[in-house]
Amino acid sequence: MTEFDAAFAERCANDRAGPVALTLCQTLVPAEGRDAVIFPPTYAGLGYNIDTLADGTRVATVDSVGAQANRMEPVFEEAPYAALVPQVTISYGNARSVSILRVGHRLGDALIRSTALAEEASAAFVTFLDTGDAAPIARLAPTSLVFGVWDSRDTGARLPRIVQSVIRAWDVSDLQQSAQYLPPLDYAREGVFSESQQDKAAQEGARGGTRNTLAQRGFVPVPATGEPGGMVVHGEIRRTVNVNLVALRRLGGDDGPVLRRYVLGLALVAASAPPETFLRQGCLLTPDPAAPASWTAVSRDGARETIALDHDAALSFAQGAAADFGVRESRSVRFEAARARADAAKKG
Repeated sequence: MTEFDAAFAERCANDRAGPVALTLCQTLVPAEGRDAVIFPPTYAGLGYNIDTLADGTRVATVDSVGAQANRMEPVFEEAPYAALVPQVTISYGNARSVSILRVGHRLGDALIRSTALAEEASAAFVTFLDTGDAAPIARLAPTSLVFGVWDSRDTGARLPRIVQSVIRAWDVSDLQQSAQYLPPLDYAREGVFSESQQDKAAQEGARGGTRNTLAQRGFVPVPATGEPGGMVVHGEIRRTVNVNLVALRRLGGDDGPVLRRYVLGLALVAASAPPETFLRQGCLLTPDPAAPASWTAVSRDGARETIALDHDAALSFAQGAAADFGVRESRSVRFEAARARADAAKKG
């Protein structure tokens, strides 16, 4: 087993002959127990996302790459992680605000282009396109480097995710569920509408129709049959995390080595921090204490070695790297409707 120390971190961040990836494999179990039914996400027109392998094994997506990134990134709002990145807040409306750490497209989001950050963000992307220097992006929104960003609606700059995480369940059986809504009153009898209107709405609801206004508003009985009812996992629920060191080492700049150590520290903190386990209603997962998570370094030739890396070591390294790089002061900017209107009027 290889210790995670300053020399190994330097190999990861700045040695082109170093490992190409650090991977984390973590087994999860439902809070109710291994045999419990879990509820993965459903997708429009698809239901659960289940793939069938050549041997017949059915593999379900429990939390996608994008969803995992959105759960991991806000950890940098909390102490002690908040000190590792600049806290940028966008205020709007009546004393409301949102952190850039919760903005879907990160530095490339329309919300950023609707604030005084617009010119600075655009200049940072242009610098990266022209020179490969990612430091201006890191000084403004470093998690855009960790979780990836695509400035598709302005400069076109695109940086891949350095941290990619996904949760899948192996060997699954999906279930169905049905329900029947019964209103607390007979609204037709109370004179809200006629018996014929109620009967028509109930008949349409029984056929699966939900466009009837009375059914939509909850005034008549409405059945729901054959809906996704969760799934039983016969195999394992696995969270796999990949820290892409090739993508990391492509981040350039006059002080590239310091930048890359900084971004590596953020990536390792995000990957090793205790994960958000409440994914959605009916899907509360916890790490399996019988199968501790393990880190592996993958070499360019495919060789693998186990790395002794825990969250405390990752945080300690990240704090030192952040001090060397210099974290920008936090700030707050205002959403400007005029900027948003001007940006919305652009074409292409």
